[in-house]
Amino acid sequence: MTKAPAKILLVDDDESLRRVLEFQLSEAGHSVVSESDGREALRFYSADDFDCVITDWRMPKITGSQLVQQATAINSEVPIIVITAFGDVDTAVEAMRGGAFDFITKPFNRQEILLTVEKALRYGHALAENRRLRRQIHEEFRIENVIGSSEKMLQVFDLVERVSKTNVTVLIEGESGTGKELIAKGIHFSGTRRDNPFVAINCAAIPETLIEAELFGYKKGAFTGAVGESRGKFEEANGGTLFLDEISAMPLQSQTRLLRVLQEQEVTRLGENTPRKIDARIIAATNENLPDLIKENAFREDLFYRLAVVPITIPPLRERREDLPVLTEHFATRSASKHGIRPPKISREVFKVFFDYPWMGNVRELENLVERMVVLSDGDPLTLNDVPETVKKPFSTKGELWFDLPSEPINLEAIEREIIRSSLLRHNGNQSQTSKYLGITRSALIYRIQKYDLEESGPSISDD
Repeated sequence: MTKAPAKILLVDDDESLRRVLEFQLSEAGHSVVSESDGREALRFYSADDFDCVITDWRMPKITGSQLVQQATAINSEVPIIVITAFGDVDTAVEAMRGGAFDFITKPFNRQEILLTVEKALRYGHALAENRRLRRQIHEEFRIENVIGSSEKMLQVFDLVERVSKTNVTVLIEGESGTGKELIAKGIHFSGTRRDNPFVAINCAAIPETLIEAELFGYKKGAFTGAVGESRGKFEEANGGTLFLDEISAMPLQSQTRLLRVLQEQEVTRLGENTPRKIDARIIAATNENLPDLIKENAFREDLFYRLAVVPITIPPLRERREDLPVLTEHFATRSASKHGIRPPKISREVFKVFFDYPWMGNVRELENLVERMVVLSDGDPLTLNDVPETVKKPFSTKGELWFDLPSEPINLEAIEREIIRSSLLRHNGNQSQTSKYLGITRSALIYRIQKYDLEESGPSISDD
């Protein structure tokens, strides 16, 4: 692919030097607009798009300093190279402070100016790419792009729109796979902090011994392995949003320190005594019932109320099945685009199966399933042949309900105890065979044996 020529604005009242530079830059493949008058150059600059500016520092009608400042005010992302015969330190500092990208002292050779221009163009390209990605991220995570038209999701969207205009602390509740982080990003990228960092941390994924170092930062030597200074997530999110996912997994000791940070709006790195002011919005999320954890003394009640200023509950997919068609179509189109496939149509019989499926993995499970179907399908539209058996018959792998439920209330734990006891008897107490028969792990079986006090009942229990 042919590289498009860069458009360079060259400003210098020295006609001979200007002609030489114009020739060298053109020979290097660039498109050059040259001007001896700084004011006239600014007129060109404000009316057209340039990739780089090269300007003299001392000119009769407008100084290089004034040109740099005014050009930067018009567009701060175009790199400006200052060239001058008066290369003292004060001039260089003034140029750089005014917004210049680089500073070259006359006389300079062809290679020096071309290398500086290439460096400036790469810098400008990086800025433009960064701007494009920021726009893309803002657009992708706008709350308008979260899919759902059910009544429950409309209530969620209404809450998100309200809180996104504020800095209020939000607690997002919902099962795994419901899209809690997507909602958190929707709040951030729809609000006034959208141009600042969105920093996410999964409290369950970090060892207890490291979570405070990750959150609050540390100084060199604060603990074994702290070979340098580190900013914590709070400092990284300064001016933006800190998303604390799976907050229920945070150790009690760290909860105490987090509560203090939220109250004081300042953080102290491990190993330091001086607090640092921070301005980070907090959005937390949990897939567990925090009031239950408070009763078990596993979560601080005061921290819960500090986090849940505005609670938002994301409903599981099985409680908003009316969103299934639009979600399925959306994921099919996105997966097709991702893999370079024409977006397939989806037969009605697929939707019928989807409506009957429990979706315990929620939206994430639907997204992964649709992508698998799109990639593996032999044709268009997607039909029942593309739907896995585990989805068409979701209970077949775990044993279908072989009896009718009674009309009177039942004791679920008593039934489970009896099923486990009978299964152990059937397999002569063999735990491996019993756990395989029940479709659970051996550790889950042992937990239930201890829970229901089944160690001493029936035949002796063995592990193989």
